Amino acid sequence: MKNLFCAGAVALLMASASMNVTAAEVAGRWPAERANEWYRQRPWLVGANYLPSTAINQLEMWQAETFDLPTIDRELGWAQQLGFTSMRVFLHHLPYEQDSKGFLDRIDQFLGVADKHGIGVMLVIFDSCWDPYPKLGRQREPKPGLHNSGWVQSPGLEDLKDPARMAVLEAYVRGVVARFRDDKRVHLWDIFNEPDNKNGSSYGKLELANKVELTLALLQKEAGWIREINPSQPITTAPWMGNWGNEEKLSPMERVQLDNSDVISFHNYGKLADAKKCVENLKRYGRPIVCSEYMARPMGSTFDPVLGYFAEQRVGAYNWGFVSGKSQTIYPWDSWQKPYASEPPVWFHDIFRADGTAYRPEEVAYIKRITAAANAKK
Repeated sequence: MKNLFCAGAVALLMASASMNVTAAEVAGRWPAERANEWYRQRPWLVGANYLPSTAINQLEMWQAETFDLPTIDRELGWAQQLGFTSMRVFLHHLPYEQDSKGFLDRIDQFLGVADKHGIGVMLVIFDSCWDPYPKLGRQREPKPGLHNSGWVQSPGLEDLKDPARMAVLEAYVRGVVARFRDDKRVHLWDIFNEPDNKNGSSYGKLELANKVELTLALLQKEAGWIREINPSQPITTAPWMGNWGNEEKLSPMERVQLDNSDVISFHNYGKLADAKKCVENLKRYGRPIVCSEYMARPMGSTFDPVLGYFAEQRVGAYNWGFVSGKSQTIYPWDSWQKPYASEPPVWFHDIFRADGTAYRPEEVAYIKRITAAANAKK
C-alpha cells in the first residue's frame, strides 16, 4: 500500500532519548537464533496481501453483515493452486470495539478456511494508510477508476489524537493477540503498517501535523502490550522508504520498527536491483527477512524476476493485491491525481479477475513454477 508520492512528507525527525535504544536492549525481543529457528520450521512464506474482491476495506471484510466466507473460501482456493503458503491480512479495531466476541470468531473462521487450503496468515493490527476517518456500518461504494478509494486507517485520526481512546486500542491489541497467541494458523504479527505514512497524494491535507509523533508513541506502547502477552509467533513492522543501507541515517521510526522486530520485514515496489539492495542491507540483523509488500508492474516490480530472487534468498514474499475487486488496486497510485475512465493498459496490482481468470496466464505459470520448486526443497 506504499504511496511513493508521500515520501517527501515523512522526513520528520524527533529528538528523544527513547529512540536511542539498541536492539539488544529492547525488552522481550526474540534472540536472533530463536527467530531463525522459528523460520527453519516454516515453509517459505509466499503469498499476497489479501482482501476479498467483495470488500472495499477492512471494515467491509470483517463486519458481520458483509463478512463473505464463501468468497474468501473460493479465492483462497486460487491462492492454494498458486502454491501460496501465507497471506497478509489487515484487521481493524472498530469491529472489535463493536462486538469483540463476534469479531474474534470471524477471524477464527477466516483462519479455518485459510488452513483448509494449507495457508497460514500474517495478521496486521494497525495501519496508517489512506482514509483517516473510518466509520462502522455500511461502507461507501468504490469511486470509479480510483486506487483504494475506500481503504481506512486504524486507528483513524480521531482515535489517534484522543488519549481517552488509548484504552480501546489497548483492549483491541491485547484481546486479539491473546486469543490467537498460540494459534499455529497465525504465522506472525505485523503490528503496524507504515505508521509514518502521511498519505501526501491522497488524504495528506486532512492528516494531523503531529501524526508521526503519535503513531510512534502508539507503536512503542503496542509492542510493550504484545510482549507482555508473549505470543508464540514473532512480531514485525516494516520500514518502507529507501533501502536502509546506513544504520546511522535511520529515522526514529525506522529504528524503533527494526529494533522491535523479531523477524525483519520491509516494503519495496522497485525493480530487482532495488529489492536486492534492501535484502543485502537488512541481512546485517542476522534474522529472517520478509518483504511484506512488493509488485507494481509499471514500477518495474514484477513477479519475474523479483519473486524468483526472493525464493533464492528464502526471503518471505507477499505481493500487493490478489483478486481485482472493490479495492480497485489494478489502478495506479497516481489515479488520485487522474482517475481512470477504463481499465488501465497495465494492471498496477492483483493477479486474478473476480471470476478467477488470470490477468496474465504467464505470470501464474511463473508463480507456480517458483513456489513448486521452493516447496519441494522443504
